[in-house]
Amino acid sequence: MEDSSIDRKYDRTVKNNPSYLDRVKKDFHHNKIKYLMALPVIIFFLVFAYRPMYGLLMVFQNFSPRLGIEGSEWVGLYHFQRFFNDPNAFRIIRNTFNISIWSLLFGFPAPIILALLINEIKNKYVKRIVQTVSYMPYFVSIVVVCSLIIFFTQSNGLIPSIMDFFGLQRQNILANPRYFVPIYVISGIWQTVGWDSIIYLAALSGIDQEQYEAAKIDGANKFQQMWNITIPGLKPTIIILLILRMGSLLSVGFEKILLLYSPSTFSVADVISTYVYRMGLLNADYSYAAAIGLLNTLVNLTLLLITNHISKKVAGSGLF
Repeated sequence: MEDSSIDRKYDRTVKNNPSYLDRVKKDFHHNKIKYLMALPVIIFFLVFAYRPMYGLLMVFQNFSPRLGIEGSEWVGLYHFQRFFNDPNAFRIIRNTFNISIWSLLFGFPAPIILALLINEIKNKYVKRIVQTVSYMPYFVSIVVVCSLIIFFTQSNGLIPSIMDFFGLQRQNILANPRYFVPIYVISGIWQTVGWDSIIYLAALSGIDQEQYEAAKIDGANKFQQMWNITIPGLKPTIIILLILRMGSLLSVGFEKILLLYSPSTFSVADVISTYVYRMGLLNADYSYAAAIGLLNTLVNLTLLLITNHISKKVAGSGLF
């Protein structure tokens, strides 16, 4: 009798506390359609994101396509040491941070400001026109954008002609190292500001309108309403997007710089991504290029973690 009582108690315990595998099976049974819908995404990341990570082993090798990863010579941290001993290393790191920081300082607030301005437009037709016009550059190919930049900044282009009209020296602006970073940052803002403002407009639409009515009754003007209601309402969205932006701070647009820079602007325009392109594809120095790319990714990850930690300490919220 005592043994049977113990057995019944054990059965009830198992029934009330199913194993992890049983819970997974039960969850899959109830949500199998959702799992099947997620399967293509999971396969995509396994094939194109996780499987290629095996190739990072070439960072610690003198990789040879003929020998493959298993047959190539192991050299440890040699390529990292080689990069920091490279006379070009300081220049490309400095240029990458310079372009990234200026893009962050001016490019990150721009869609927030645009969203706030669009939100104040009361005429819905004017609002739609402004939104459509600001979105359009995002859908223009980067090759076309760079072609327009080159066309407008060459010696006989529109911008030098305007400068000449006001008594300034006519010159090929894009070939002048002083103007390369401003051109890159301004054209980047022009191309992406409208599209990036969509998420802020969505966040603005979720703010309770009764707060504005209460603020008006209390005598708050437009600026006070924006500062005390709108900005706090956008705060969670701004924090998340800033953290994500910091996670890709050093991933400067490779295609755009490659299409715009020239030997005369190498001193300010050559960044990590273009250097990796030259070393990896043009010089076939695969291990060296992979080491620089891995180092760049690790720095981006570190910046993301630091920003997320600071955000949780200061603002009380973070990405994770």
